[in-house]
Amino acid sequence: MKLRIFGIIVVVAALLAYMSAYTVQQDQRAMLFKLGEIKKSDIKPGLHFKWPLIETVRKFDARLLTLNSQPERFLTSEKKNVMVDFFVKWRIANLDQYYRSTRGDEQRALTRLSQIMKDGLRSEFGKRTIQEAVSGERSEIMNTLNVDANKAAKQLGIQVKDVRIVSIDLPSEVASSVYKRMEAERARVAADFRARGKEAAERIRANADRERSVILANAYRQAQMLRGQGDASAAEIYAKAYDQNPNFYAFYRSLQAYRQSFDGKDNVLVLEPDSQFFRFFNQAEDTGKR
Repeated sequence: MKLRIFGIIVVVAALLAYMSAYTVQQDQRAMLFKLGEIKKSDIKPGLHFKWPLIETVRKFDARLLTLNSQPERFLTSEKKNVMVDFFVKWRIANLDQYYRSTRGDEQRALTRLSQIMKDGLRSEFGKRTIQEAVSGERSEIMNTLNVDANKAAKQLGIQVKDVRIVSIDLPSEVASSVYKRMEAERARVAADFRARGKEAAERIRANADRERSVILANAYRQAQMLRGQGDASAAEIYAKAYDQNPNFYAFYRSLQAYRQSFDGKDNVLVLEPDSQFFRFFNQAEDTGKR
């Protein structure tokens, strides 16, 4: 009987020891409650003890957490809607404040942090056009959101480490009209480039035609000059040859005339026998009679 009572005492003691001991991991932050009231917060990692049944422990994730939001619609300064997708990296900075603000509910913290980010995005996009938000001032928007979100999230015991805008898109009902306007603008620019190219081509073609005409005119002038010089040189040579032996020159010219006149098989000349054209033939006949 005593052994059984001793065994029960040992079991109860072991159970109480098990219920009084707890561990906090390196990636956790813990709070100790006594009858529902905070007795100790931000307990360091390691093995700790508490009074069983009277004291309870709640553990929270101390790692860097992520808020992934669904794309939200915001209005720009041009009164145009854009769909913005973003995410936030955050962690618990003040565990007491975090618990008092959210009762330790991470989903509640995410909801309130998401609302803070949406208010900030609404304010920042309302100051800018679509082009400014997309191209030139995107980094500035994220930096401003990071600073402002930290100030607002401080009352939640949260520290915002980073804010990133993943994408900025147009709503589907607006995108088609914007794309058509962009297409028309690109078509206008392309037509302008084609017109300027055509104008440049016509100008180049006109210059080429003018240069061609000038070159042909100069070539013709030079050819005529060379032809005239050649004809003058030929006439001079002919004249010198005629002066050296007029009879032979006349005979040679007649032979050339005969050759040109009878260069074909069907050539026919109708001339009088005593024509000057055949004077050398007549002289040959007279010489033969002698």
